[in-house]
Parts: sequence; structure tokens; C-alpha cells
Amino acid sequence: MSQPKVDTSSPVLAKPKARNPIVVLLFILVIAAVLTYVFDSGSYQRENGLVVANSYQTIEKDRSVSHIFGSVKQAPVGEARPVGAVDVLMAIPQGLQRGAGLIFMVLVIGGMFGILNASGAVDAGLERLLNMVQGNVYGLVIFLMTIFALGSTFLGLASEYLLIIPLMVELVRRLGMQPIIGLAIVTVAVKVGYLSSITNPLPLTIAQPLLGLPVFSGAGMRALFFVCFLVVGIGFMLLVIKKVGFADQPKHEVCNKRLSTRHLLLLLTLLAGVGGLVYASTTWQWHNQQLTAYYLGLSIILTIISGMGASAAADAFVSGMKKILLASILIGVAMAIAITLENGKVLDSVVHGLVNLVGEDNAYVAVVGMFGSQLLLDVMIPSTSGQAAVSMPILGPMGQLAGVSGQSTVLAFLFGNGITNMITPTSGTLLAYLATAQVGWTQWARFIAPLVAIFAVMAGLMLMFAVYVGF
Repeated sequence: MSQPKVDTSSPVLAKPKARNPIVVLLFILVIAAVLTYVFDSGSYQRENGLVVANSYQTIEKDRSVSHIFGSVKQAPVGEARPVGAVDVLMAIPQGLQRGAGLIFMVLVIGGMFGILNASGAVDAGLERLLNMVQGNVYGLVIFLMTIFALGSTFLGLASEYLLIIPLMVELVRRLGMQPIIGLAIVTVAVKVGYLSSITNPLPLTIAQPLLGLPVFSGAGMRALFFVCFLVVGIGFMLLVIKKVGFADQPKHEVCNKRLSTRHLLLLLTLLAGVGGLVYASTTWQWHNQQLTAYYLGLSIILTIISGMGASAAADAFVSGMKKILLASILIGVAMAIAITLENGKVLDSVVHGLVNLVGEDNAYVAVVGMFGSQLLLDVMIPSTSGQAAVSMPILGPMGQLAGVSGQSTVLAFLFGNGITNMITPTSGTLLAYLATAQVGWTQWARFIAPLVAIFAVMAGLMLMFAVYVGF
């Protein structure tokens, strides 16, 4: 297959002349602090972590500039104060502490792949894979994205794919493409799966019962939308790959070159490790702490199989961690943004303001308004389950008044949460993906923005279609 010369000057893929992503997040953190002066403070009542509808109350706030260097901890009970400079600085270590589980998990994954890279198994395995597909890169991308998306939409897999990203990055590098392509192959597929969530338990087991719907009901319509999003997402990636081109692989030794026994055992162990991870996380509901321990255990097994000495393996592990250390810090800074909004007690006020986007006289306007509110709300509450717990008890009754069914309300939540999570710098999972692939957020934002816009238009049309057919 003859391919054009790889275009590394593409404006989509070229590394932007932007500030360090830490500077970008710190700027957003300052904006969050300023918002605690601009917005009113308020809160909803909560029962078992769920917002109680129509329970919002404003909280008296002293907006005096004297609080700029103060601390909200000095505010009396039942009152609020804007976040001062001291709290902004304190929010960063607090964010690092809150995101510690995810940060350590990402670092351990980086270390594990440091061992795999040092063993030579990754290079050998990818070379064999490329020889097997005989240059059919487009077919390979279609197959991989479909598998990743199915895992997300049926099982809710997301952080589990952190193991796959380094392999995808190395794969595209061998084809002469930039790491962001490998990152996008995984990320776009995962987000497509979450957008429709045919049986994804993470959002559905919270959102649907809150609206009195059977869990996993309405899967047929969501499956239809899943196919639409997947086709567009794959098409986007194929167009990008065609535009930048990829390097031809040598045709010699296509069938004769085999993996060594050691390399084969390493790759089979990794594959079995991924399978065990999926089973454990879905069956036993493992979280970051258990997953990190799992990755450490897998690293030890890989070290033994690789034949490397303890010192060499430790050096490789540390080398792998170093590559993503700085990027991992971004996760903590992103957490600091949410902490700042919480300290200023404006998060619930923003939620209360966003529900005003929902119309009450027209079902089509209302469902699009719900979608818009979820898009904006996801920037401050990137957690899928957290956003469901906050927004569903509020939007459900409002949707009923406007003639929007519970299923369409859930759909608006899924679309809004999934699309914003593709690009928001406050999403811990997205930042973990970026850290693992060593791709800057600004570069990713420029790359993915066109697809985000396309998905947003598609989502709006799909929601109106859902209302039209009475879904």
C-alpha cells in the first residue's frame, strides 16, 4: 500500500506554541476563585449524597475585598465568603491529596510500561502486529476503535484502557505519526461508548432509578445512537490519518519473523492482565487503590518473565514513571479547581442557574436546554456519577413539566457529560489519558475540538428526534 509522505506540519497535529498546561490549569483555578466573588453562594439539601429537588437556598456572603488574602474557613456557620489567595494555594495540595489514588495509579502504569519497553516486548509485538495486517492501517483502526467503544458502552470501561494507551502511542510512532493519534484512537472510542451507554452501569445505575426508570431500559434507542456516534468518530480518525499519512512498513519477513518465547510470554501475560483487570473492576468494583496494587503485582510478574535483574527492572520502572510525572501533577491541579468552587459555596448556585436554561413550554427547547446545562455543568462536575446525583433530581421534574420523558432526560445527561469530558481540563480521567500518552492538553484541545462540535450538533438533533418519537 503506497501512502503519502507523513505530514508533520499539519496544524491539527503540530505542537501548538501554547503555554505549559500547568499554566493553563492555574489560570482556570484563578478564574474559579474570581467566580466565588461574582456568583452568589447557595446550597441544596442532600439525602444520601443526592440533591433534594426544590431545596436550593442562598447563603449570605460578605464580598468584601478584605477577604482576598483571607480564608473561607473563617466564615461563620451558615454564611459564605469568597475564596482568598491562601485558599487558592491550599487547594493545590488538597487537590493532589484528593487525586492521589489516580495520580499514583498513572505513575505505576508508566513504570510498568517502562519495564515492558526495556524488555523489548512492546517493539517486537507491534512489529509483528503490523506485519500481520500487512499495511492495512485503516482496517486495524476500525477494528480497535470498535472493540474499545463496545467495552465502554456495555461495561463502562475507561480507566482500564490506561494500559492500552502506551501501546497505541508506540504503534502510531512506528507508523511515523505523532502520539496524539494513538491517544485519540482510544479516547474517541471510549467517549463514544460513554455518550450512548447502552448498558454502561456507571451512569445508568444512578441516573435511571432517580427518574423512576428500570436500569438499562431504553437500550435499543441508545444502541442506534451509539452506532451513529461510532461511525462518525471512526470516520474522523480515518480522515486525520489519511491527511497526515503514515509510513509504509517493510514487506520482508512478513510471515517468517516470529516473537521470541520470552516476548510472547510477556505479551500474553499483559493480555491476561488486561482481561483480569476488566473482570475484577466490573465484578468486584475495584477502585484506584486496588487497581494500583494490581498493576504493581503485574509489574513484578513481568519483571520475572523478562529476565531482567532487580536493579535493571527498578531503573526501568523509575524511568517509565519519570516520563509522566509532571503530567500527573495536572490531575491534582484540576482537582483544586473543584475544591475552590466548593469552598466558595458557588457550585450549587451554578447548578441552580443552569437549570434556567431548560424551557417549560416546549419539549424540544427543554431537552436541548437540558443538554446545554449538562455540557456546562460537566466542566465543574466531571464525575459521571457525581453529575448524575446532582442534576437528575432537579432536571427530572422540570422535564416532566415540559413534556420531556425520563429516558430523554437521561439521554441529555449522557450526551452532555460524554461530550464535555472529551475536552474539559478538569476531567481526571482525560488528564490521566493525556499524562499516559505524554500529550499536552492544549494540543489535544486543538485536535479534538472539531469532533466535539460535530458530536454536539449530532446530540442536539438526536435529542429532538427522541422527543419526536416519544422515547
